[in-house]
Amino acid sequence: MNRRTLLGLAPKAPPVRPVKQATRFHPPAPVDSGLEPYQGPWELSQVAHLLRRLLFGAKWEDVQFFLQLSPPEAVNQLLTAPAEPPPVPVNDYNDDNFTDPEAPFGEPWLEAPKIDFIEERRIKSLKAWWLGNLIEQGRSILEKMVVFWHNHIPVEFIAVFFGRWNHRYVDTLRTHALGNYKALVRAITLDPAMLHYLNGQLNSAGAPDENYGRELQELFCIGKGPDSAYTEGDVQAAARVLTGWRVNYETDEVYFEPSAHDTNDKQFSAFYGNTLIAGRTGEDGALELDEMLDMIFANAECAPFLCRKLYRFFVHQEIDNLTEELVILPLAEILRNNNYEIFPVLEALFNSQHFFDYLAKGAMIKSPLDFICGLYQEFNTPIPPRDLFSDRFQYNSTLVGVCTRADLDLGDPPHVAGWPAYYQLPMFVKHWITTSSMPRRAEFIDWILWSGISTEGFNSQLDVLAAVSQLPNPGDPNVLIDTVLAWLYSMEVADEFRLELKSILLSGQVSDYYWTDAWAAYAFNPDDPMARDVVHNRLQSFFHTILQQAEYQLC
Repeated sequence: MNRRTLLGLAPKAPPVRPVKQATRFHPPAPVDSGLEPYQGPWELSQVAHLLRRLLFGAKWEDVQFFLQLSPPEAVNQLLTAPAEPPPVPVNDYNDDNFTDPEAPFGEPWLEAPKIDFIEERRIKSLKAWWLGNLIEQGRSILEKMVVFWHNHIPVEFIAVFFGRWNHRYVDTLRTHALGNYKALVRAITLDPAMLHYLNGQLNSAGAPDENYGRELQELFCIGKGPDSAYTEGDVQAAARVLTGWRVNYETDEVYFEPSAHDTNDKQFSAFYGNTLIAGRTGEDGALELDEMLDMIFANAECAPFLCRKLYRFFVHQEIDNLTEELVILPLAEILRNNNYEIFPVLEALFNSQHFFDYLAKGAMIKSPLDFICGLYQEFNTPIPPRDLFSDRFQYNSTLVGVCTRADLDLGDPPHVAGWPAYYQLPMFVKHWITTSSMPRRAEFIDWILWSGISTEGFNSQLDVLAAVSQLPNPGDPNVLIDTVLAWLYSMEVADEFRLELKSILLSGQVSDYYWTDAWAAYAFNPDDPMARDVVHNRLQSFFHTILQQAEYQLC
């Protein structure tokens, strides 16, 4: 697909002249490399690629930090969870026309009882809180992994309609995000939000509900690949195993109700080795869950299925036969050999030659979260601090709305399979780019670049002067262009486009000193408004041109 200029809507933004340039917009999956350790160069391009995939954006100071480490050291640092979780969400949603009677303003609402007419506000608060955590992530993959698991094992906040349970679900994902997958699946199986979302609390002997038993196999553990041969009988048997689990809507307690459990034997198909789970009575009926999970995770399809999901989220959506052989199956073996611990799999994948293959760079279209949170990360754009309760809620809710209009409603995926960009053939990540969502991305760039986003007591926009001031030798237009493109883009661009950018810095002149002298004057006296305006105006147009290209939508 040819590179195309994104159409901006801000009246202040200068027009971007189209530049004819062929771009490798959606390359084939890498086919000539596997999990052998990466031995190539460790420079700006490689570090930025790693950070764009594992974090949300490649912040310049993070790039510099990881350049001082070896690739294995960098990966290990990124796979290390922060020492402390983020603060819990608080009542930041009270206003002149509304007061939550159960949660004082500025205090946590997680202990407040469910009140239907308030839950919508609490859920909105939770989404704003969550997005703030993504933007303020540290140098850890943890927040990105929480989003991965949310897509892989989703609930819909609006369907659960209980803010406290929705937060507990997110916390469950975070707790297990870099841990053991079997432990995560068991925890989610007995999570109040999931029990409600897929009708587990209604699953009873004599009237088994197949929802969770089906999705456990079809979407969470086995998948629908060519070698996935579980049967309708397996779905029905799984549903019967799961009968009797309940959640107390007052205390949030998840418990087992023996009288609601099917005590008959559960026969599974040859796909599961004709496993027979003997029916149990009384409290012993709860033991059938672990026996079934052991059976599912012992199946040969379970590990490759999860590895394909990880690969499509972090590397590339297309998996050809050679990639299956060189990457997926070895990763699956690592997963099985480590009893479904996630860390060794991610460590092997992100240290591999395959991950850094040049064909993998720029092969993914940024999700709305990668796009928006990446902009904030890369330009160190602040959001209101946590103690500005109303401003932070309003500001982050605005960003949640931008994401939603770009087709990713955090907390509310379209259905139990997650977002189509991560599973639906043949489009995959191309789902993120539509005739509706693309102009909205362009509009957001104009908004945050030219005027910024404001609340009653807070405003922030992309600080282009600060962004350039941190770069090496910003007074040399050629070095500046090379550095910014290597930092913000995943691929090389044509010389014609570089000339377009240089012309902006030189205000249409031909000699480099038109930029060098302007920058030197500003650097000598940053408080001189005339010197500042000269470089600021050029840099606004410079970054507007860069950010409004299709290349910036790739990672």
